[in-house]
Amino acid sequence: MVHDPLERVNREIKRRTDVVGIFPNGAAVLRLAGSVLLEVHDEWAVAERRYLSEASMAKLFESDNDGAKRKEVGKKTKELLAS
Repeated sequence: MVHDPLERVNREIKRRTDVVGIFPNGAAVLRLAGSVLLEVHDEWAVAERRYLSEASMAKLFESDNDGAKRKEVGKKTKELLAS
């Protein structure tokens, strides 16, 4: 069964919280979920296959005339999100 990345993250958080069972307070749940998210982020950062590659993100930005500054391109962003 194939799941998208967000579903995998949610499933991992659920698995970890089920192991603990009862939490003393809400902050404890947030700490555990936050640590799972940090772990997943680190795994995605070093993965060879990225979900948002540098090339795909570069399409959302363009250089100014001097080439030094980059700004978000509104029209292209909307076109990319629509497709």
